[in-house]
This record gives sequence, C-alpha cells and structure tokens, in this order.
Amino acid sequence: MRVWASELDAVHGRFVHRFSRSEPRESALAYMRGLIAPLQRKNGWTLAEEAGHGGPDRIQRMLNRIEWDADEVLDDVRRYVVDHLGDREAVLIVDDTGFLKKGTCSAGVQRKYSGTAGRTENSQIGVFLAYATGRGRTLIDRRLYLPTSWTDDRERCRRAGIGDEVAFETKVVMAKAMVRKAIADRIPFRWVTADAAYGFSKGWRFELEQADVFHVMATTRHDTVVTRWALDHPVHDLFPGLPRQKWKRRSCGEGAHGRRIYDWARVEVRPWHREDRRHWVIARRSVSRPEEISYYIAYCPPTPPWTS
Repeated sequence: MRVWASELDAVHGRFVHRFSRSEPRESALAYMRGLIAPLQRKNGWTLAEEAGHGGPDRIQRMLNRIEWDADEVLDDVRRYVVDHLGDREAVLIVDDTGFLKKGTCSAGVQRKYSGTAGRTENSQIGVFLAYATGRGRTLIDRRLYLPTSWTDDRERCRRAGIGDEVAFETKVVMAKAMVRKAIADRIPFRWVTADAAYGFSKGWRFELEQADVFHVMATTRHDTVVTRWALDHPVHDLFPGLPRQKWKRRSCGEGAHGRRIYDWARVEVRPWHREDRRHWVIARRSVSRPEEISYYIAYCPPTPPWTS
C-alpha cells in the first residue's frame, strides 16, 4: 500500500497546479484514493467516509463547483502514462461501457439495454480509449455519448450543464476524435483495435490506413471487402472453402475460466497495395460450436505479429 500511496502522490503532483486552492487539491487526492480503495460501492458518501470527511460536500464541491478543466487534467495524466508505460508497439483500444443511473437528470442518461446490468436500464454511455503495453494498461481518453433525445432538447441540456455548442456525435465519431488526438499529441503506439460497433465503419478503417496506423478491427459477417474476384466480397464467404490445415488452434489469452482457445484462419484481401503493407480478413471460430465465427479486418506489416 505504501508503494500505491507514493505513486498516487506522484500522479496527483502532475495536475495539482490545475487547482488554485488547497481544499480542492486535497479533495482531488482523497477522491483518487477512494477510487482505488476496496469499497463495495463508490459514491459521494462512501468516498467521503474513506477520506475521513463528515459528509460528501467537499468531494462534491470539488467535482461540481470548483473551476478546473478536466481536459487539462487528462492531458497531465496522459503524459504521466506515456512517461511510465510509453511504448512504440502499444495498442490503442476503443470500447464503450454503461453506467447505471437513477432518475433522468444525469447528462446523457436514457433507458437502453445495458451490458453492465444485462437488461434495459437507465444508464449513461461512455466511449473510452485505453492504452495497452507489455508493462501495463490504462485509460487515456473518454467521451460522454449524448443521444438525440438529449441533443434535440437544448433546454434539458442546459439544465445538465451541457452547452448549446455540443451537438450529437455518433460513438464512431467520438472514437475517431480520440485516436486523432492521440496521433496529434504524439502518443507512441503501433496498433488500434475495436469491436464491431466501431470496426464495421469502412470510413474509419480507411482513415486509419491513410494515416498508416496498423489496426485489427472486429466486424460483422455482412461486411464486404475487395478481393481478386469481387469489389464487394462478403467476409463470411471467404472461409467455408478453406482447407482444414489453414485453421490454426491458438489461445487469445487467459479468461475467467482459463485459457480462451479458438480456431483461427486468415485470408489476404485488397490485392493492390503497398509492398510493405498487407490487408487480411481473420476468422475466429469456436472450438465447441463451430458455427460461431467472429470476423476481423486487419491492416498490418507483411509479417504480422500473430504469425509467430
């Protein structure tokens, strides 16, 4: 715990200058300590109790009323991440998650299916950018998704502190913006990956390719690619005729129930390309249920890392 406390102080030291007074500086550190504390529930009251406060007012005031720029603090924390985890072979991972909420006042909240709860619930959706290397992983950017039920109701937005300049953006647009910012800020990385909700976007895949950013993006079986035989070849039609030896059984890491073993195959597509780049469609097939196949589209060097 002493190591954690010392390093938390170091993180805090990166952005403490963003607060002009001692109280919010102290509250920010107490808030961070509470977030990593082994608490069953984390809210204003439990975090205040962990900090030894009589009530949640100090932490809530720091979050809601004190003037400080969350994006500037994020930039400070991201520089700390690069200093400690920075790696030119790093992977940027795009994903979203839901936060269950009560009532209808929290910015962006609406009833929708929540993977967090496994049912339809009131929730906010956040789109996140993670930074992963062999030394560790953490989040380096975020966006709050605002559905049209919010952006079409400007008065509701104003009540939640959302300015009139904030327009509707799809989650893919948010993901693009975060990766563009990582490139503009010279964050060292080599790959981008995302699930099919983002990887299905041909426009985004093309943008990444134009920036020469290697990527492996999940997609749906209905996606199409350019091959020697067709300009719009469905990805699911590429694999039924493959010889059995083209499928390789590999692990994609440890899961909650042990190693996750799948059968994998790849087919090269986009025959007209740079000599030092390749395009692949990758299929991941369940061992126990061969009819369950997931598809990925990759842009990478001629000898991709998964061939070893």
